[in-house]
Amino acid sequence: MTSATSTQSAAIASFRALHASGCFLLPNPWDIGTSIYLQHLGFQALATTSAGMAFSRGLPDSVAAVSRDDMLAHIREIVMATPLPVNADFQTGYADEPEGVAENVARCVATGVAGLSIEDATGEAANPLYERGLAIERVKAARAAIDASGIPIVLTARCEACLIGYPDAFRVARERLVAFAEAGADCLYAPGVREPKQIADLVKAVAPKPVNVLMSAPNSTLSLAKLTDLGVRRVSVGSALARAAWGAFIRAAEGLKDGSFDGLEGAAPFAELNRIFESRS
Repeated sequence: MTSATSTQSAAIASFRALHASGCFLLPNPWDIGTSIYLQHLGFQALATTSAGMAFSRGLPDSVAAVSRDDMLAHIREIVMATPLPVNADFQTGYADEPEGVAENVARCVATGVAGLSIEDATGEAANPLYERGLAIERVKAARAAIDASGIPIVLTARCEACLIGYPDAFRVARERLVAFAEAGADCLYAPGVREPKQIADLVKAVAPKPVNVLMSAPNSTLSLAKLTDLGVRRVSVGSALARAAWGAFIRAAEGLKDGSFDGLEGAAPFAELNRIFESRS
């Protein structure tokens, strides 16, 4: 067993153990520095964010804007930044048909990830979700590719219905998550579901498989303790950390344009960042 294979195997074992009980936070860095800092804070696992990566390159969050190979290189960069398990936001799998999804999932597994997610959103205005049967076959193809690799990473299947405002979104999301679980997904995820009763319903519907919930904005009714009580196993924040950083940057930059330096207050201390990163030099 090579060193890289051993490292990935350890990360996968750790990641699977996190899903077995309780509820853990899965924050989303968008570059090497943010990955290292999240490890420094003591988080147990990380997840990439396609939006955070795209915005850092001045691109929209779209599979048409960021190529598969660029995304794979980014995922590998995050994997290499720390020994923590990394879940890849692999969007559509960079293919429409199951065969293409399988090929690209195999490539993603080879980056060293401990998990990856496949979503059912097409990115098209006219048909925003893949047809139900095709969406299920795409999950089955991802499962088959992982099994064929012999590397048991965690497969997360996402239904984007609630996030995009699809008609009768929660019913669609619930039915698809149940089908995705039966198709071989290890973890189920319907970003955009925020009502406690609906979250509890999803948890029950796919049990005993774990559910991921997206928390991308402040929410006074859904604390980590509350989500744990609802049976949620994993909480991610998507692009929220990247957007929070962008928010601070935009406010400071707009202040500079107006001749004010007030937006620089609250900047991270130079010495603190330097100390955390100096071990990598």
